[in-house]
Parts: sequence; C-alpha cells; structure tokens
Amino acid sequence: MNKLFTNLMGWVDARFPATETFEYHMSKYYAPKNFNFWYFFGVLSMVVLVNQLVTGIWLTMSYNPSGEGAFDSVEYIMRDVEYGWLLRYLHSTGASAFFVVVYLHMFRGLLYGSYKKPRELIWLFGMGIYLCLMAEGFFGYLLPWGNMSYWGAQVILNLAGAVPFVGPDLVQWVRGDFLISGATLNRFFALHVVAIPLVLVALVFLHLVALHHVGSNNPDGIEIKKNKGPDGVPLDGIPFHPYYTVHDLVGIVVFLAVFCTVIFFFPDGGGYFLERPNFEPANPLKTPPHIAPVWYYTPFYAMLRAVPSMFASAFPGVVVMGAAIAILFVLPWLDRSPVKSIRYKGWMSKVWLAILVFSFVVLGYLGVQPSDGQTFGLGNTTLARILTVLYFAYFILMPFYTSLEKCKPVPDRVTGGSH
Repeated sequence: MNKLFTNLMGWVDARFPATETFEYHMSKYYAPKNFNFWYFFGVLSMVVLVNQLVTGIWLTMSYNPSGEGAFDSVEYIMRDVEYGWLLRYLHSTGASAFFVVVYLHMFRGLLYGSYKKPRELIWLFGMGIYLCLMAEGFFGYLLPWGNMSYWGAQVILNLAGAVPFVGPDLVQWVRGDFLISGATLNRFFALHVVAIPLVLVALVFLHLVALHHVGSNNPDGIEIKKNKGPDGVPLDGIPFHPYYTVHDLVGIVVFLAVFCTVIFFFPDGGGYFLERPNFEPANPLKTPPHIAPVWYYTPFYAMLRAVPSMFASAFPGVVVMGAAIAILFVLPWLDRSPVKSIRYKGWMSKVWLAILVFSFVVLGYLGVQPSDGQTFGLGNTTLARILTVLYFAYFILMPFYTSLEKCKPVPDRVTGGSH
C-alpha cells in the first residue's frame, strides 16, 4: 500500500504540484511557536465559511426565490424537509458566528499589529473579505421574506436615495422595481448564492497566499525569519503541520460545542439572530414597531442615526457610516509606532484601543435601541454621537499618539514558546 501510494503521488506530482503545495502551506510552513488564544479565530473563520457554503447549497435545493413562495418555502424547510430545521439554523446562526469570529480575528490584528509592514496586503485582503461578508449578510437578510427582513431591507435600500442627484434612480435600479418585490428578492438571491461567494472564496484564497508568503505575525510582533538556524529553519518557528493542525482541533471542538449549544437551545439568539417579526410573512402594510438591522451591522447603523440630517437628507449619515468602514483600509499607514505588538506599545495605544472596543460594542447596543431612549444617563442619540467621535478619533489621532508614546524594548526572540 505504501508503494502504491508513493507511485500514485509521484504520478500526480508530475502533473500537479500537490506535494509541493502541501509542503509550502503546511508541513514546511514555519509558524511562530508562541501562538496564543487569539490565533484560533483565523481557522474558525474557515470552519464557519465551509459551514455556510455547504448548508447554503442544501438550502437552495428547497428554497423558492419568489415573492409568492419564499416565506412558504422557508416554512417548508423548517417543517417538512428532513433535518431542514437543522440546516436552516446552522446557516442562520452560522451567519452570526461568522461575524463573531471575524470581529475577534480583526481585534487580534489590532492587538498585535498584524496590519503593519510587511502584512499590509494581508490586511487589505482581509478587509475585502469583511466587506463581502457584510454584502453577503445583507443580501441574505431579505431571502426569508419575513416582515423584519422586508422592512429592514427597505430602510437600508432607501439610504441609497440620499445620494445627491442620482439617489431616486439608484434606489430603483438596486430594487429592480418601484418597491421591494419579487424582482428584488430574485436578484438578491443571485448575488447571495453565486456572485458574492465567488468573490469571497477568491479573497480568502488570496488572503492565505499572502499570509504564507510573508509569514504569520505573533504576539511579540517579531519576524521569526530574521533568526534562522544553520539549516535555514527559523529558530522560533515550528511546522504548521502537524503542530498547529492538531493544536487548532482543540479550538474547533470547543467552538463547535458552543455553536451547537446555541443551535439546539436558543437558535434565535433571544431575537438578535432571528428577529421575532421575521416569523411572519413580509407585509408592506404592517411596519414592525422598531426596525433595526441584524446585530453585526448595528454599530454602523447607530453611527448613521447619530448624524443629524441635512436639508431633510440622510446623506451625511451615509457618508459617516461608509467612512467608518473605509478608514479601516488605511490603518496600516496610520500606525507610526516602531513596534507592532500592544505588549510593547505605550499606554496611549492601550487606552485608545480600549476606547475603540468600548465605543464599538456600545454603538452595537445602541443600534438595536430606540433613538429616543436613554443609556448610562444620556440620550441614546447623544451617546451615539460621542462614541462615533471616539471611534474616529482612534484612527485620526493614531499617527500622533503612536509616534509620541514611549515603547518598551522588543526582545530578540519570541517569548512564551520553548526555545
């Protein structure tokens, strides 16, 4: 059997670089030996991506992308298709799980400076993935054809109408009709199932290729390629396979245990994953009491609502919301610190990162609350305006506080791993 396998791989390698690719990306790819908890979320993103693709394919086999049949087909999947309820919950809860692991993965990048030279392109590909996820989530949000899906999409699509001069025509072009209808649903289905996943998978591939070309960052922010032994192997590196493939299995098992617990016991996430109005069909004549997007969009939605309208137009809010995402793309060129990791940066970087996280989380909470309510003794709109300013201040002031603060000396070798 061993000889047969060797001959088979020899035949394949003569025609396709299977062994060479495996060695380059796995068995001879040397990763820092001091990876910690925060490095689980990259592989968990891959796990959830596979879940979304597989369950999405199965759901399309029973889904009817039409205004007359969409809601009924979802009910059919939930009630009559064998294990259809499980597939639907794996996919709907998987969308929230995707954003959880991606947000934590992005936080790790901020924490250890994984966007700094020579990893700027990795960060840009990652941000492209994030944009695709936001588009994928939005286009998929309308597909259940529930009442919150309908009205949530109506509110978001109407934002395009705030664009000066071309707004009304742009809204009609995106909807494919004068109102959200079966035509809108059909084109959103095509984008959600075919177009965006193709771009997403391509970006994930480019993200991984760029990562394995320059090498992984680590909690110390040290380039392990600078310290090599006589054999050319990094002294602080270990082969990704089998060490980290086995190591990551622990994180995958724990994640799946939590993920399955949510699916089996509270798949709607208390109304945050599946809103209660979505359990009734779309009704253009019945507006939900409080329209809000899914939780992973709410920080940006809170920013949108926080900006005062100008001449009865929401365009300033749309600009701020877009800028909140766009500014992430230029992050590698804003950080002027001589070190990468938060471990060795000064107190100002640590304080501002804490402010960013606090602002983002509270803005997410405010995005699902009525704008006329109160939080922390302040009006929700007033608090959202303060936090929006703090969010942007983290990025705008970064060139100043990262160049002025005093940093700790960075060790020559990585810490936390056996030498």
